[in-house]
Amino acid sequence: MTSVDPIPAALPAALAEPTVPVRRGWITLAFAANLGVWMAFLTPIQVLLPQQVEQIAPGDKEAMLAVVTGLGALAAVLANPLAGAWSDRTCLRLGGREFGRRHVWTVGGAVLGALALVLLAQQRTILGVALGWVAAQVCFNAMLASLTAAIPDRVPVAQRGGVAGWVGIPQALGLVAGAVLVTALVRGNTAGYLAVAAAILVLALPFALLTTDDPLPRAHRPPVRLRALIASMWIDPRRHPDFAWAWLTRFLVQVGNALATLYLLYFLTDKVRHPDPHGALLMLILLYTVGLMGTAVIAGRLSDRSGRRRIFVIVAGVVMAVAALLLAAVPTWPVALVAALILGAGYGVYLSVDAALITQVLPRATDRAKDLGVINIANSAPQVLGPVISAPIVVHLGGYPTLYVVTALVTLLGSALVLKIRSVP
Repeated sequence: MTSVDPIPAALPAALAEPTVPVRRGWITLAFAANLGVWMAFLTPIQVLLPQQVEQIAPGDKEAMLAVVTGLGALAAVLANPLAGAWSDRTCLRLGGREFGRRHVWTVGGAVLGALALVLLAQQRTILGVALGWVAAQVCFNAMLASLTAAIPDRVPVAQRGGVAGWVGIPQALGLVAGAVLVTALVRGNTAGYLAVAAAILVLALPFALLTTDDPLPRAHRPPVRLRALIASMWIDPRRHPDFAWAWLTRFLVQVGNALATLYLLYFLTDKVRHPDPHGALLMLILLYTVGLMGTAVIAGRLSDRSGRRRIFVIVAGVVMAVAALLLAAVPTWPVALVAALILGAGYGVYLSVDAALITQVLPRATDRAKDLGVINIANSAPQVLGPVISAPIVVHLGGYPTLYVVTALVTLLGSALVLKIRSVP
């Protein structure tokens, strides 16, 4: 028995289960598009927003950064599944030509998101920064919804682990590339935002313009009614228990990730007392990325060949928890370097295999982007909860050692719950 609804025969290409492996060119363009969107997500969070907030409110930087990132994450929670649902229903016809249901969202999200970053660069108040970041999050989450759906739309199950590894690497590499871009190649926050805006267009648009996007026949278009659309965000865990457990697993692991990374710059400044915290942050990001790149594709391919997913997720959780406990026990610069490499290696395994696993428990082919958008709430919601949980821990409940112990416990629990999934070995 599986939790996935049976798929009728003779479905159009947009809804059929893919059987033809994707080629290297497709993977390369998808990699670049994901690199662009993750640069746009992560570079502001880790570098530009902390600097901008510190310039505006230096005496209250932790709380104000939590407000800005929390509001942005809340916008992401709402935007991603709604944009995915509209993407599932998109039937675009211009000049007698039918267009696919995904690429228009990729293009629109990239262009409008780049404009939002340009406006964000001009803000000089916390309110302005928050509104600008919310706008950017809405646009980039619409784009992410379409890019995420590309894997179940185009990639056969037997190839998904490896492909998910490649398109998952930009989650770390995007931050490295963005950090280098805004610290080494350009100077100043305004120039940094403008550079990221340009990068998102250069990296993302070729995927939308050069790859196939099957149109959705209007006869197969789900109803477009706002109330029904909102109601469809709820996926009954009794009918689709594996989807529910996959969501909870992703949510808890991402809560751990949010707790570990949100205050990393401040951890280096206030606990490790590194003389160059921004340079140190870049070094940790580089090591984290090396670890992730070293395991993501290999673990994904091993998972494809073995047909097993759950054991890889559990191992990944244990490895990430070890890294967090190292930071809790010995908050020094040499240990932080080791922990960054270990954390990256663990997250690389998790990223590729869990992404492939999730595509195998999606309830309906007609709602792939919407259902993946619901899964992406498990990525975004922890960014809302992360500041709420981590700020009191850092300020009142034991500081950074306690924060990283909590990180380890939450990560272990999240990875262990993957055993509840029955339809995927």
